[in-house]
Amino acid sequence: MKKIFWPLQENVISSNERKKLSNFILNTKRFTQFTEVDKFEKAYSKWQKCKYSIYVNSGSSANLLIVQSAKEIYNWKDGDEIIVPSLTWTTTVTPVIQSNLKPVFVDCNLKDFSFDYEDLKKKISNKTKAIFVAHIIGFPSDISKIKKIIKNKKIIILEDSCESQGAKINQTKVGNFGIASSFSFYWGHHLTTIEGGMVTTNDEKFYNLCLLKRSHGLARELPKKLHNNIKRKYANIDFKFLFLSSGFNLRNTEIGAYLGRFQLPKVNKWIKIRNRNYRQFIEICSKYKKHLLINDKKGISSFVLPFVFKNKKLKIKFQRVLNNSGIENRPLIAGNLLEQPFLKNYKKKYKLKNANFIHNNSMYIGNNQFVNSKKILKLKKILQSFFNEKN
Repeated sequence: MKKIFWPLQENVISSNERKKLSNFILNTKRFTQFTEVDKFEKAYSKWQKCKYSIYVNSGSSANLLIVQSAKEIYNWKDGDEIIVPSLTWTTTVTPVIQSNLKPVFVDCNLKDFSFDYEDLKKKISNKTKAIFVAHIIGFPSDISKIKKIIKNKKIIILEDSCESQGAKINQTKVGNFGIASSFSFYWGHHLTTIEGGMVTTNDEKFYNLCLLKRSHGLARELPKKLHNNIKRKYANIDFKFLFLSSGFNLRNTEIGAYLGRFQLPKVNKWIKIRNRNYRQFIEICSKYKKHLLINDKKGISSFVLPFVFKNKKLKIKFQRVLNNSGIENRPLIAGNLLEQPFLKNYKKKYKLKNANFIHNNSMYIGNNQFVNSKKILKLKKILQSFFNEKN
């Protein structure tokens, strides 16, 4: 294999940003969650156009916090059903299992990679309490279709927007269509705090419960305006160690929040670059519709450049070409999640035609602010050569 010249992600933290981080570390007296976290949360809420944001240590933790909080607020019982995608990252699903709820898997579609909406209709039952929508690799799901399917049923929408920060549906950013949404700030995502994530919501009650559960269930984590009433209600317990809910330690650091604050103003520019790259990618791939499915949609915030081959053998051959050309690649997320060993007990219950197709026939390469015209031209030539097209 040649040396990688096109990795999934490059060094996103500039030397200038490292200097800022170094100065912050040398001068701050507080490293665990404090004022920088609060500033970052407020800045993110403004950017996301939501009321509340809760900074946590990963997008996976954000999903756990959302499911645990929703279960408590809506009084879901063990065994209640939560509809989940079959094509997503594992931690859209694992919090459902960890919360003693029943995941109900829905096949994906081959256009925006979200639910097969006809299959979604079939999977809703009188035990369905929520639909956990995942906006896959920068493609916004069709929320209007999902809401039409729900109709007047008391079914909550949760959003996993970890891969799709900045994607829009009719000019509204994903993450604003359900009771809460998760975002990931992992190294390769649109914005990075190295490790990190965010829960966003427009519901004050949900926000307050997330604050509790993020930090062990401690009452002191709630907004100060609520403290006096709580102190009076539980006067026999020292407020410093008063626990109002079950919880975790999902907090992140001042360092991560500080980094996030000076990354955030650059995100819109980075999304434009990603989307410009994606338009060029689509234009190139459109010449090979005989062999490739072309995935395009309004409102995208491109996460990666996906290849969906109609023929599995051709996909395997092309993957070898990418490896030999020094272009790092990965499966399209985890493929069909039910092929993963940890979900083997669920596999027999489902027939997931499209998820299996994606599992066998797909891959992606990196897309970010470092992907330039030189790399796109290289990819164009590789595709021309692979499909035996003359210049």
